[in-house]
Amino acid sequence: MTSEVVIDVQQKEISIALLEDKSLVEYQTEPRSASFSVGNIYIAKVRKLMAGLNACFVDVGSERDAFLHYLDLGNQFCSYEKYLKQVQSDRKKLYPFSKAQHLPDLKKDGSIATTLQKDQEVLVQIVKEPINTKGPRLSAELSFAGRYLVLVPFNDKVSVSSKIKSGEERARLKQLIQSIKPRNFGVIVRTVAEGKRVAELDTELKILVKRWDEAIAKVQRTTQRPQLVYEEESRVVALLRDLFNPSYENIYVNDEAVFQEVKDYVTMIAPEKAGIVKLYTGNVPIFDNFNVTRQIKSSFGKTVNYKHGAYLIIEHTEAMHVVDVNSGTRTKAEKGQEGNALEVNLGAADELARQLRLRDMGGIIIVDFIDMNLAEDRQMLYERMCKNMQKDRARHNILPLSKFGLMQITRQRVRPAMDVNVDEDCPTCFGSGKIKSSILFTDQLERKIDNLVNKIGVRRFFLHVHPYVAAYINQGIVSLKRKWQMKYGFGVHIVPSQKMGFLQYEFFDSKKQIIDMREEIETK
Repeated sequence: MTSEVVIDVQQKEISIALLEDKSLVEYQTEPRSASFSVGNIYIAKVRKLMAGLNACFVDVGSERDAFLHYLDLGNQFCSYEKYLKQVQSDRKKLYPFSKAQHLPDLKKDGSIATTLQKDQEVLVQIVKEPINTKGPRLSAELSFAGRYLVLVPFNDKVSVSSKIKSGEERARLKQLIQSIKPRNFGVIVRTVAEGKRVAELDTELKILVKRWDEAIAKVQRTTQRPQLVYEEESRVVALLRDLFNPSYENIYVNDEAVFQEVKDYVTMIAPEKAGIVKLYTGNVPIFDNFNVTRQIKSSFGKTVNYKHGAYLIIEHTEAMHVVDVNSGTRTKAEKGQEGNALEVNLGAADELARQLRLRDMGGIIIVDFIDMNLAEDRQMLYERMCKNMQKDRARHNILPLSKFGLMQITRQRVRPAMDVNVDEDCPTCFGSGKIKSSILFTDQLERKIDNLVNKIGVRRFFLHVHPYVAAYINQGIVSLKRKWQMKYGFGVHIVPSQKMGFLQYEFFDSKKQIIDMREEIETK
């Protein structure tokens, strides 16, 4: 299996696609102005205590207050609290962390009302993004994640991932980390650290300790509350940190700054793989070039088609996700109805495992498979689903089919499910129900080109249009494109884009920044 990452950097958002054997399996997109990310650490104030919930609401600067439960304060909260006071007591000289005192663990059956008070300052980390009407979820047990290690301040333990099965390797890693870690820090050794040399682990450990030092130094200097003191790595680098594996063949990026950022990170963690990071410079949109746009439009939405006419219907609710399996137009298999049901269900298990990763669906997922009478067929379906989900990085649990033919799946939910709207608004009438003659569309484009060149003074630009429209503009020896170039200069470039509706268009300058040439009726 070959894996490739395609990163599309636009003016307002960044999108990341992971392809396995050219098939889209993971997709992330977020605005470049996004102010929240799992892993961010804040020095913030307690806004409101909720004794009934044994929790409190904390102001971290988001639209809704963040939620912090008593059990999420962590065993070492008392130590954090005392060290925070020591740091803030002297704004000029930072109190050394190596001298910080370990206090007794926080009682598990304690009360939030006796532990915190209103307007108290706390050091907290986001562990779950805001979802729907809920604010972010917080933890006061801080951690700094790297590729091989996770650093946990105020915790002297060294833990090794349970997925490393070799007892000899586990003992080697534990002894190695014990010998190099600084005082007052705990370390969790991740699965990918198996077989790694001490130099690689020591380098990353120093980077993680430096992040903690910088965060505490910011706490000491700043008086503003709430204040971001540690920002998780960019979405691109954070995703690569969790996903990166030696099987990657290529990482394509269409932005020079992000390309350099990704290359620097890959060079740091795997110098021998630095050559796989490539800058994409083609005129065709990067997602179109790697067939990502088409897969996004066919893989999202309420109905998802898969093998031989069968399809899934996926509904998202506040409480859970519900999936219905349908055989559609599929004809009966040679083994009759039971064989047909098994084949449709196995295909559904393959597609569903992909959809869970692709949409990042979390929480409770209920799947209504086609009824099967044979116990061995139901067991085969359960085993197929478990095998497919082995590739999923999110923690999950799968139960066998119930007597109603339902499969229950729980999957770790950290951020809202990815829900891409693949329906296109009518680009011609803008809701009025009346349109101009479509044959005049190219005349409209020429007027805008004339305005762009002769009034605004932009000589070089890229016009993105639907592939069918681009084919019409480019057809013939003396094409419409050639006429425009003769009239307005050879800076006129036509780019077919699968993102565009049939009569939609977008202008971009030479720096790939969008130029708004819409008329008033188009902005309503």
